[in-house]
Amino acid sequence: MTDDTSRMFPVGRTALIALVPEADPLVGDWRSRLDPVARAGVPAHVSVLYPFLDESRIDASVHAGLAGILHPRPAFDLRFERTGRFPGCLYLAPEPAGPLRRLTSEVAGRWPEAPPYGGRYPDTVPHLTVAQGAGAADLDAAEADLAGRLPLTSRVSSVKLVAYDGTAWRERASFALRGNRAGASPTD
Repeated sequence: MTDDTSRMFPVGRTALIALVPEADPLVGDWRSRLDPVARAGVPAHVSVLYPFLDESRIDASVHAGLAGILHPRPAFDLRFERTGRFPGCLYLAPEPAGPLRRLTSEVAGRWPEAPPYGGRYPDTVPHLTVAQGAGAADLDAAEADLAGRLPLTSRVSSVKLVAYDGTAWRERASFALRGNRAGASPTD
């Protein structure tokens, strides 16, 4: 990993994410070029809570708390029909956003010391990042390319706990939503 990536993410930083593997064929090339999170090993996703607790704080009780919040929630479908922008960022907008907002609200409510994006934004907007920190020309090119290739749909059936180990982001656990296999399953 480059020094830039190591400076962006401290070792032990964690996140809760909903993977969107159906987006990889569509956005994978753009993300690999224009999104440092993709270069650090995170596949296409929508964040549920970033940053979450430092990895040193995650133990069996945190896993149980996450499973208690996430497992009763039903799995849901997302549709991505349009792009959106933040300054220096291009994203795909998931619809409906309500299920993602509720997951974020419930997890952040249980761990108020981990507000979404460190509390920097008063209202978080669910999104699948395609490019960040990129120039306007790159954002315009990516947006033009994606415009004719949407929509795409994805089923969210679990939330992944990922952690940065100094080299890459790695999955630490998967928490199934209702309608899928029960409980949390740690991964290596």
